[in-house]
Amino acid sequence: MLSIARHELIQIFRNRLVLVTSMIMPAAVSAFFVYRHEVFAALGSIGYIAAVVLFTISAVGLYASTVTTLASRRQNLFLKRLRSTTAGDAGILAGLMLPATVIAVVQIAVILTVLAVVAEAPANPALLVLAVLATVAMMVGLALATAGLTNSPEHAQVTTLPVILGVIGIASWVGLSGTEELTLLKRLLPGGAATELITQAWNGGTAVSESLILLAPTLSWVVVAVALASRMFRWEPRR
Repeated sequence: MLSIARHELIQIFRNRLVLVTSMIMPAAVSAFFVYRHEVFAALGSIGYIAAVVLFTISAVGLYASTVTTLASRRQNLFLKRLRSTTAGDAGILAGLMLPATVIAVVQIAVILTVLAVVAEAPANPALLVLAVLATVAMMVGLALATAGLTNSPEHAQVTTLPVILGVIGIASWVGLSGTEELTLLKRLLPGGAATELITQAWNGGTAVSESLILLAPTLSWVVVAVALASRMFRWEPRR
């Protein structure tokens, strides 16, 4: 797994397009939100900014780049060749996704740390970490499921768009409007409960036991995504 991950990391830094889309662009957008935190906090809260940063990086940097990577490796038969080695299926997929996941987590940690310094620190850092990890797991699961529907790296630009726009839009909707109305709908949508959990972890004012319940919808999406991936993921191009 680690040798596959090392190879994949080298490919990321060699491919300028992937480097820009997976690292520079999400970081630049997130940095803008942090730089203008007073404006966006007036619209929602600091927790809302943290949620938008998280979903921008995890959707654009992690999810989209992972789908593109898996589609590319399938198209050039690299996935098929890897299956002829001693590495198991889980180890192959983990190795291919590990670099993008680590890069995304580091970016999220750095930008949220900067946000805490320039604005205010989160009320419950441990709860915030749980929310981040659950969201990253959800986006990785959705990436695996979407990769099963994606025939090529070019096709990934189309297949990833609904999820990218969806989770960022839901995060903005929940972060700005709260969950006092349409509570169940907002929490069941992908990213809705995670956004509420992040805002509560950052802004405070909610009991930890009540906040932890919000992990359930996000983890449920992980289960659903993995189940879909197990049925739809292909190791060879369609003939």
